[in-house]
Parts: sequence; C-alpha cells; structure tokens
Amino acid sequence: MRPELTALPVRPELTLVTGAPANGGSCVAHHEGRVVFVRYALPGERVRVRVTADRGSYWHAEVLEVLEPSVDRIASLCPIAGVDGAGCCDLAFVGPAAARALKADVVANQLERLGGHRWNGDAEPLSDSGPTGWRTRVRLDVGTDHRPGFHRYHSDELVTDLHCAQLPAGMLDGLDAVDWPPSAQLHVAIDDDGQRHVVRTLRQGGRTATKVVEGSYEVVQRVGQRAWQVPVTAFWQAHREAARVYSDLVAEWAQPRAGTRVWDLYGGAGVFAAALAGAVGESGRVLSVDTSRASSRAARAALADLPQVDVVTDSVRRVLQAQRAGADVAVLDPPRSGAGREVIDLLAAAGVSRVVHIGCEAASFARDIGLYRGHGYAVAEIKVFDAFPLTHHIECVALLTR
Repeated sequence: MRPELTALPVRPELTLVTGAPANGGSCVAHHEGRVVFVRYALPGERVRVRVTADRGSYWHAEVLEVLEPSVDRIASLCPIAGVDGAGCCDLAFVGPAAARALKADVVANQLERLGGHRWNGDAEPLSDSGPTGWRTRVRLDVGTDHRPGFHRYHSDELVTDLHCAQLPAGMLDGLDAVDWPPSAQLHVAIDDDGQRHVVRTLRQGGRTATKVVEGSYEVVQRVGQRAWQVPVTAFWQAHREAARVYSDLVAEWAQPRAGTRVWDLYGGAGVFAAALAGAVGESGRVLSVDTSRASSRAARAALADLPQVDVVTDSVRRVLQAQRAGADVAVLDPPRSGAGREVIDLLAAAGVSRVVHIGCEAASFARDIGLYRGHGYAVAEIKVFDAFPLTHHIECVALLTR
C-alpha cells in the first residue's frame, strides 16, 4: 500500500544539488540518504528549496532560490507559473530544445525500467510555431470570490491572473470581469474557424447545469477535408496541430488494407476511424469504441457517410470481451492511466498482429509497452512528441507488431 502524500506542518529549507530528471516534472536530489523530488529545478543546479510534502521514504520540494543555474535555464515564458504561482507551465523556465531533451530522457528511463525496452530517440515538436499560444481548449474553475482561475500545483487555491502562455492572445479576454457563481467551471474553446466559445457548468442538486455564455455548445473542428461538431465540454486534442499530426501517423503506421478489420479503441470523436476507413474500403470494418456519449455522438455525425465504421459507446474491455472475431490492426489512445493488463491481454488473445498505441503519460505508456512485449510483440517504432510545450507532459506513439 502506497503511503499518503503528507503536507508538513513545518516546511524545512535545504540547499541541494539536483540530478537527473524524474517523471512528473521534478529533478532528483538527495539529503541525508533520502530522495528529494525538486520541482522548478534543472539537472546539475545548486538550489535552495522548501520541502513541501513527506511521503515516507522521499520528500517533495520546490525551488526558492537558484544558487548555481543550469545553462538551459531561461527567464520564464509564462508570467503566472512557478513557485507560488499557477501550476500550468511547470517547465516555462527551460529553453524549448532543452525541455524536449529532458522529456526524452524521462521517457527513455521509464521505457527501460518499466517496459524492458531501450530507446534513445528525441522528443519532436508538433509544429514550428514555437512553445507558446498552442492551446485551443482550456477549463477554468471559479473560486469563492466569483473569479475564474488556474489551480496552483496540487492545490485548491486559484491564481486569477489568466495570462497563461499556453493560450493564444485574447482567448480569455473579459472572463475575469464577470461575476461567476462560485464552484462553476468555464470551458473555453477556439474552433478551427477562429471563433471563441464559452460554456459554463455548475453542479446543482446532484445535477450539472450547462449554460452557453458565448458562441455555441458544439464547435467546428477539422482534420483534413472532414469537419466535426464537438461539444466544448468534450475531449478534443488541446494542441492545435495534434489531431492532424497523430491522424497522419496512425494512418501511416497502421497500414490497413482493403477488406481488413480495424479496432479504434478509446476512439473519442472518431478522428482515427476517419483516417482508417478510406484504406479498409467498404469491404473492411472499423470499430470505434469510447465511453463518452458526447464524443460518440460527434463521431456518428461526422462519419455518417462511412458505412464501414461502427461507433460503439461502451468500455473497451466489455466490447473486446464480446467480440467473436479478431482484428488485423488495433489503434489505442487510452487515458493517462493507460490501457492496462486486461485490455492488452484481450488484444493479444484476439490475434491482433499490428498495434498503434498512444500514451500521454510516460510511466503508464512504458508499463503498457512491457505488457505487449510479454505477449511477444516487438517494438517496431516509437515517436515522442512535445505536444504540451512549457509543461513536463508528452505524447508517445508506438508501433508494435507480432
């Protein structure tokens, strides 16, 4: 049983020299035999830190002062992030190329430790437009002062300065001037026509009340020549280039042929299903599965002209257990927790010979790679994308064959 993360009543300050990057955005340091995970630090820096939490065998800490900085440290690109600021851009103080190198190191370490696979590639940018202004969807919480904001790291406290560097200029203009109901959430999206849409949700009496404040509840998102109408509150890739880049890569790596059967698991609004349907043709089948009713509705509407695509709203595990026939190819884009043993066991038992697996968390992605390898799958390709610039988050894509 894992020990609980315990806040310290007295938060000691230490001077440490940091080492390798750790999964989750910290660097590893040591103090009197104890491991300390230090946020807002870079490898090789000498820093004064404040210990923030005790987890028994290790501590968490955050940088108060940089005594000997790394050459990769820069002035923060996000004006609201950092110690005592918002938790939005936890690597805003790192040069973009250096940040990608750190992320690649973390993925390589997780793959070797948890997946038994050695990888020494690079993290690639999704576009050449730079590390700021890339996000097109964001959710804000409203505090007791009726003001919207971003959470501080692992805190219920909000930072009400809305100038996060991930967002394009003007995306949140005027929202800080409204008297919002406390505990409401604001969902804001910029669609592919450049229009802003704002939807407010509020939990009342066990039910969620939804109100369109600006624009529409469903917004236009495009990949290639196809358009989707996706609710502002539903999932869509946050980076403006992500859906296109991932869709192109999935189509390239999956290599479906006419007449083949493909499973699109955790398929969301069906972006990958659309990319795969043309290749399998009307004699093939694409089964797209997701638990979200809103995403499934968007998929059915957008793909209504593709009779070879079936969209099912259910858990991936239940759908796979019910399949009487296997598939030639499977594409998986699971949540941060990954696909896990049961789903990967079902894929292997179904005789799927080619898998494209996407993961947005390094440890769960690496664990899933290890599970595939345990079933005799070989890792043919891995790409790591810096899909969330200014943060420690990444997107990994693997091609596995058997």
